[in-house]
Amino acid sequence: MRVEDLVEPFRDRKATLALAERLAVAVTRPTRLMEVCGTHTVAFLRAGLASLVPERLSLIAGPGCPVCVTSASDIATATLLAEQPEVIVTTFGDMLRVPAGGRSLEASRAQGAKVRVVTSPMESLDLARANPGYKVVFLAIGFETTAPSVAATVKEAAVEDVRNYLVFVAHKLIPPAMEALLESGEVAIDGYLCPGHVSAIIGAQAYQPLAEKFRVPCVVTGFEPTDLLEGMCEAAEMVASGEHGVRNQYRRVVRWEGNERARALVDEVFQVADAEWRGLGVIPRSGLMLRNEFARFDARRAFDLSDAPQAADAPGCRCGEVLRGLIAPPQCALFGSICTPESPQGACMVSSEGACRAYYRYGGMEGA
Repeated sequence: MRVEDLVEPFRDRKATLALAERLAVAVTRPTRLMEVCGTHTVAFLRAGLASLVPERLSLIAGPGCPVCVTSASDIATATLLAEQPEVIVTTFGDMLRVPAGGRSLEASRAQGAKVRVVTSPMESLDLARANPGYKVVFLAIGFETTAPSVAATVKEAAVEDVRNYLVFVAHKLIPPAMEALLESGEVAIDGYLCPGHVSAIIGAQAYQPLAEKFRVPCVVTGFEPTDLLEGMCEAAEMVASGEHGVRNQYRRVVRWEGNERARALVDEVFQVADAEWRGLGVIPRSGLMLRNEFARFDARRAFDLSDAPQAADAPGCRCGEVLRGLIAPPQCALFGSICTPESPQGACMVSSEGACRAYYRYGGMEGA
């Protein structure tokens, strides 16, 4: 069976319009929902669902793009590593063009730094095996979704004693960022659409403490048109009735307890740590670091990074405010003028999951 056949029921026009009618009834007052997933933002705009959402409902993009939330200082440090003669830095393609204080991995590569694009951390480990004369550093970004595969490579490297494989850990954990946004009070959030991919690992249960503490609805949501509209319906109905708690719209993929094997693997290799997010600053216990048993694979400990340059976003770039839900991308003066996918001034325009890139592509500006 083709993938298209599996997802087609969730793109059904009749079902989509019926959910739009249900949503119009559910939204009884001005309601602000934040989708904490870059793929949600892209899917919503790509499907043209904005025309089906009642005016009283505002859907806000949040810090759900893993490339976007990687701090400028971490990117600047990665470029410093790439410029070491004995180092090969490996990374996902989106990270190459992210600017950090006038620097980027792409620019460093153009000047001779050894930067390789890989599609998985296992490919990076293979590169280390094939190049014993170099230290191969994998730039480990992403949320709970990608952490298990990185943990697996670290374990494999430990078993095989691959001593030239290192990981620059910049993983982020979604629930602490959601809590930080509510704690700050900068933007009114009536409910969350929780990310489907992350939730497949951590489970819908991960949002229960947040929902109870702040008395907000959290709905785990999939990525097809009916998924998104049904998730919005459930969240809006909970807001209207004053209900809080966690619902799982994406039941065909996400379980309440998540993927227990993947979670156990991450817990074995990593421990929770404070982490710096672009736009949100340092959030306590919102990231990961390698446990002491695996410290020999930690690039942060293996190199003297005290000379890493300080980095900031380009002047006028409001990517941090976009990530906090304070503004929509078109409200940034750089958006669509000097900041485009061809000449990105901020991370949110670089990544395929970035809100600015999504608004540019599906808001009618691409090719204009």
